[in-house]
Amino acid sequence: MDRRRPGATPADEILDAAAELFTTRGYTATSTRAIADAVGIRQASLYTHFRTKSAILVSLLDSTVGPALEQARRLDDGSRDPREVLLTLATIDVEGLLASRWNVGMLYVLPEVAGEDFEGFRAARSELRGIYRRLVARCRPDLDPDEPSLDLPFRVVESVIPHRQDHPGVVIDAARWAGAATRVVDID
Repeated sequence: MDRRRPGATPADEILDAAAELFTTRGYTATSTRAIADAVGIRQASLYTHFRTKSAILVSLLDSTVGPALEQARRLDDGSRDPREVLLTLATIDVEGLLASRWNVGMLYVLPEVAGEDFEGFRAARSELRGIYRRLVARCRPDLDPDEPSLDLPFRVVESVIPHRQDHPGVVIDAARWAGAATRVVDID
């Protein structure tokens, strides 16, 4: 088979094609046949790697949250300066959201992501958000636990998604973006 896509495996090639098509044409407008065609495989071959189109989307979404969550769990052990951990986590998270050549984070807002196929993704994203909140609370013990600003660093990090959409091709410095995420709640 002629390789049409970057990727170490056929599954990686499928994910690259799907990411491009989902972010440029839309999820509902993209068929599994179109994904297979973009990879240069038969549609039946695609199903040997992913049972459904939603399984492809789950894999793409997990690729944006999973690595950051894994690092967050490792970093949030309570033994380190929470400011340092928050800045490190925000940098890792921004880098992860920028890692794909396609802006996969845009897919977070698809109505389909509210379905049960995506419960694992939503739970992982919620856990990541919770770790951000705990870190902010440790940095800012003066804030009430219900204070909405505890979510701001997480939201600033994720705002790299629409920024990337609005400014294609502009290089984004993950460390500067992470610094902004901590400054928004007066953590330097």
